[in-house]
Amino acid sequence: MLLHQPRRRFWATAVYGTSRRAVVSLLVLCLVATAAAVGAYGVGERLAPGGWTPAAAQSTRADAFLADRFGAGQPHLVLLATAKEPVDSPHARQAGQELTSRLATDPRIAWVHGYWPHHTPHLRSRDGRSALVAVRFSGEEKDVLAAGKDIAARETQRAGALTVSVAGEAALFSEMERLSTDGAMVAEIIVAPLVLLILLWAFGSLVAALLPVAVGAFAVLTTTALLRLLSETMTVSVFVLNIASALGFGLAVDYSLLLVSRFREELARGTRTVEAVECAVRTAGRAVAFSATTIAAVLGTLMVFPLTLTRSLAAGGAAVALCSAAGALLVLPVLLALLGRRVNSLDLFARWRTRADRPVSEGRWYRLAVWVTRRPVLVTLGTLLLLGLLAAPGAGARFGMYDDRILPSSSPVAQASQRLRTDFAAESGSAATVVLPDVHVAPPVPAVAPAALPGPAPRPVSSSAVHTYAARLSRLPGVRQVQTATGIYRDGRRTAAAGPWAAGFTGPAGTWLSVTPTTDSPLSPDGRQLTERLREEPAPTAAALVGGPGARLTDTEEALSDRLPLAMVLTVAATLLLMFAYTRSLLVPVKAVVLNALSLAATFGIIVAVFQQGRPEALLGTVNGPATTDVVIPAVMFCTAFGLSMDYEVFLLSRILEEHRRGTPTTLAVAVGLQRTGRLFTSAALVFAVVMASLAACDLVLLQLIGFGLAVAVVLDCTLVRALLVPAVMSLAGRANWWPAGRRRAR
Repeated sequence: MLLHQPRRRFWATAVYGTSRRAVVSLLVLCLVATAAAVGAYGVGERLAPGGWTPAAAQSTRADAFLADRFGAGQPHLVLLATAKEPVDSPHARQAGQELTSRLATDPRIAWVHGYWPHHTPHLRSRDGRSALVAVRFSGEEKDVLAAGKDIAARETQRAGALTVSVAGEAALFSEMERLSTDGAMVAEIIVAPLVLLILLWAFGSLVAALLPVAVGAFAVLTTTALLRLLSETMTVSVFVLNIASALGFGLAVDYSLLLVSRFREELARGTRTVEAVECAVRTAGRAVAFSATTIAAVLGTLMVFPLTLTRSLAAGGAAVALCSAAGALLVLPVLLALLGRRVNSLDLFARWRTRADRPVSEGRWYRLAVWVTRRPVLVTLGTLLLLGLLAAPGAGARFGMYDDRILPSSSPVAQASQRLRTDFAAESGSAATVVLPDVHVAPPVPAVAPAALPGPAPRPVSSSAVHTYAARLSRLPGVRQVQTATGIYRDGRRTAAAGPWAAGFTGPAGTWLSVTPTTDSPLSPDGRQLTERLREEPAPTAAALVGGPGARLTDTEEALSDRLPLAMVLTVAATLLLMFAYTRSLLVPVKAVVLNALSLAATFGIIVAVFQQGRPEALLGTVNGPATTDVVIPAVMFCTAFGLSMDYEVFLLSRILEEHRRGTPTTLAVAVGLQRTGRLFTSAALVFAVVMASLAACDLVLLQLIGFGLAVAVVLDCTLVRALLVPAVMSLAGRANWWPAGRRRAR
């Protein structure tokens, strides 16, 4: 049967035809993995912590304009200095001035705005015992994060008259990184024994259970090395490392299960080791290749979104899929050739395991498939109704972005951030900013204006025009007050005249306004609505730029929604094209896409119910964070889940197609295919779900959402979709499943 495959036989003989050749091949692959490990060294230091907002967005340009031209805008790090006595006392004042001077002389810092030495009132707490020092750094995101870590560690550990704690974007990213690392370590400790038990049960021997580890290590090392190379030519988000590692391990288990299972089947038939390896590569290996290509294509569609996070995930996800396939098709066959029948050694659960040589018709998955195919309409309608009920909460999703409130209450950064909201009158962290480039308003009092910068000459605009504009903005719903060069405004009236502070709102580069919202959650739908109102209001100049947290949310959501139709079209087109090439059928690829979409809709509904609507909290305990659904993470997570779903789909279809091409009737082919692969994809999904679910025990809502969501997605997929919907729908379709290529063989 195998002799008509000369190319594959030549490859098998050349690579693992003898023990000596297999050992040489293994040594070569080990050298490749070692080189990848060396190339991956230090990759974390080259990755960026953010990437959530488009680089060319209006909010990004507004924030950069404020920072470069006015020394204003949102700081990267906020130092909260607390004294045992009032901050205006001699000891506290001296310590505060020394703190401000140390920061001002740091070459990494672009500007420092603090309570000392000018005693700015809004930077002092209501009880007078705390004060703020705001810092903005120069450089790229990774430079900001490194500088923020260094200064936070240095100042918070310093003893003296002031006790310093930190908040702000740099502190938030650092704390998220710390909690992610701690959570991953705890998850590994908790989940490792469970995963080992599942692998032992699924693979049937300790020797075989260790094979995914080798494939996964090869995939993760080579992917990390590729990310290191990509970081030389593009900005890569550090967030991709976690997803790539989890996805690489999940795919390693999937591919190893499929290949090892087919290898054992051939050995049980009395096939020689080399021929068994060749058959496994020819059949299961083909499924692995198509699966990896499909996953890479699906994740590659994330490149259409103009976010560093999504584009780096597209590159990293495609790389890990292809590297996992390379490991399965290169490393695993060599190991199987060396192990031979020893792959079945050390079966610790042999006495409890069902006999592998029993007839297919006696299998539980076979009996389930027969039960489903005898009542396909009832099963289809019932399963669709259940998926619809699970998806229903998704209609009430309120999209936003997470801030420091996703941190646990025990976090020092969370505590400092909460104090900023409750103890200080200043609300610059949530304020929207409106920049009027080339608009100059003379300051009402003598002051030293910022130095003139190259660029077009300022456009003269009278103070009355800015006054009128600020008054209109203060009347908008959701606005508490507006502060600018002409004064402070509330409800359409100027409530305070401009003072010495007004010089900071105007200069040769233009004028800007600070708009304080009524909400304390600007990264929510309320913040987005306020941004839309500000951008719709006619400004004194057409070049007005609106920035701030709400604007960042708006720009991110618009970037995702504008490109979402294109991403969906490309995802569906790539999936249909690749699945058609694999199955030579039109209906089967369409069915796979539709069922995967239904599964993801149900997953989204469960996520909204748990993380936004807060029910049932018994699953995860008290969920921290605002009652919104993050606008970026679900898109990233769903692409990963869609790829894994297609992985399981290919596994099931590979055996159904084999049976169909032997002339087996469709209903029976589905039952046999489900019996042959049901244990495989459910074991793989269970391993992946356990790994992801362990993240739900972490203290960071971001990890809880990702872990819980992906665990739910794979569980729904391998139960409701693969075990029930796929057999029922294929039974209903009958001969149409195989049109047009398989029409002659269809039953």
